[in-house]
Amino acid sequence: MEETMLRSRGWFGRSGKDGFIYRAWMKNQGIPAEDFDGKPVIGICNTWSELTPCNAHFRELADAVRRGVLEAGGFPVEFPVMSLGETLIKPTAMLYRNLVSMDVEESIRANPVDGVVLLCGCDKTTPALVMGACSVNLPSIVVSGGPMLTGRFKGKSIGTSDVWRFNEAYRKGELSQEEFIEAEASMCRSQGHCAVMGTASTMACMVESLGLSLPGNAAIPAADSRRKVMARLSGRRIVDMVREDLKLSDVLTREAFENAIMANAAIGGSTNFVLHLLAIAGRIGVDLKLDDFDPISSRIPLVANLQPSGAYFMEDMYYAGGLPAVMKELTGFLHAGCITVNGKTVGQNAEKAECYNRDVIATVEKPFNPQSGIWILKGNLCEHGAVIKPSAATPALMQHRGKAVVFEDIEDYKARVDLPDLDVDENSILVLKNVGPKGYPGMPEVGNMSLPKKLLQKGVTDMVRISDGRMSGTGFGTVVLHVSPEAAEGGALAVVRDGDYITLDVPNRVLRLEVSDEELEARRKAWQTRVSYADRGYVHLYQQHVEQAHLGADLDFLKGSSGSSVVRDSH
Repeated sequence: MEETMLRSRGWFGRSGKDGFIYRAWMKNQGIPAEDFDGKPVIGICNTWSELTPCNAHFRELADAVRRGVLEAGGFPVEFPVMSLGETLIKPTAMLYRNLVSMDVEESIRANPVDGVVLLCGCDKTTPALVMGACSVNLPSIVVSGGPMLTGRFKGKSIGTSDVWRFNEAYRKGELSQEEFIEAEASMCRSQGHCAVMGTASTMACMVESLGLSLPGNAAIPAADSRRKVMARLSGRRIVDMVREDLKLSDVLTREAFENAIMANAAIGGSTNFVLHLLAIAGRIGVDLKLDDFDPISSRIPLVANLQPSGAYFMEDMYYAGGLPAVMKELTGFLHAGCITVNGKTVGQNAEKAECYNRDVIATVEKPFNPQSGIWILKGNLCEHGAVIKPSAATPALMQHRGKAVVFEDIEDYKARVDLPDLDVDENSILVLKNVGPKGYPGMPEVGNMSLPKKLLQKGVTDMVRISDGRMSGTGFGTVVLHVSPEAAEGGALAVVRDGDYITLDVPNRVLRLEVSDEELEARRKAWQTRVSYADRGYVHLYQQHVEQAHLGADLDFLKGSSGSSVVRDSH
């Protein structure tokens, strides 16, 4: 891009009072005059926060990016945006994903930047930053924070998926409080996000498979020095992207989204992937629907043997060859000609990749699991769809008929699930209502409900569970999620009653409530919402405008792009 075409010249290239003001106040940070003379200005969008432990090392990553930008002849400017710490934020980080995307969008558009490096890590920070950047559509590149090192407890490797196992062992009396404390100290033993193929690692793989990061970005452990090298190289590359005018819309084609869906199937990625990819597509203007996921991924087997669907960890995946090795396995399926942020195609980036451990990354011909991806269910209980992750489910429960045990909301569930007189057995189906986008609000990760204590004590390890909420990417089980329409919208889920029979037929993609249409209609007429709506602030805005899960749970007025133009000057 010619210097005269740099967007930042609309600020720093001006003469008179306006140029004086724009440059003078920046110079109080010790910036020499020549830095304003036609250098591409690169924003470093940082989600560092001590309240987001997964991203707490981002000051160092930002410094590495800065060095790379300077080396390539750019002018780096770091700026903060709201950060979302999945493990701490209440009521759920998903409530604020769209708010962060607005923060990112307006911060980029309003300021003199020509390109952006997005520093992402914890679950919602990645889609939020990508969504916001898509709505501006400048040259952008993603640098992920990387997974933490694999935990070790009593001689065994552990990660976040083991939290659910530890919790059930603790509830059954098999793990003492002292051992519980020892386990928590043993799991998060380095900087970085979850060590398993949870949502954070899924998002890192998503951006790499979309072509938004340099090859290899997804799996490098946060504590590995090569993570800083990746950040530095990304800082160099974004300067060239500005000069080439390689924007997000050039990379994020329909074919790129299809590549990401196939890659997600191969790695056993989180069900949250569906929500976030749909929301990103809505921002960049790609026509992607929930019904597209199953046909695109159905031919792709699970090749990555990673928790929660398998045995290994993200650290192992990196040593085995990382996502490039997975992408090479998918060569016959991918749209190899898609351009990526390094200026090369998907095929070119994968052609020299090697796998160093077939126990971790199997082949397409001899996969770890022939069932993969995220399967989309339809039926009168989920007219607009629901999702299930077959690789994390129990095969014997994939076709199941059982009586519903209904919890009206999360408080009802917590109050009754462990009562000795709860009318439930191993063939029952647990149904949780009012944890969808509007109902909670924010759609929390509670869909993989812990089993009733009396069933755990009998040795039951899995049951069919259905809700309009989400589950952590680290979770597992035969769990049906994202039921749409949600209960708060008066969907069929809202009127399920204790004792109703439900049929789950995953191979045929069916979720059906065995109640007649006439009875359903009568129940709906008598139904009254239990949901309270906020009367002020962001939560009010969210509940009024959030779309349903099958559309990505974005705010309706944020769909599409407003571009990078600033209509009015401030001086």
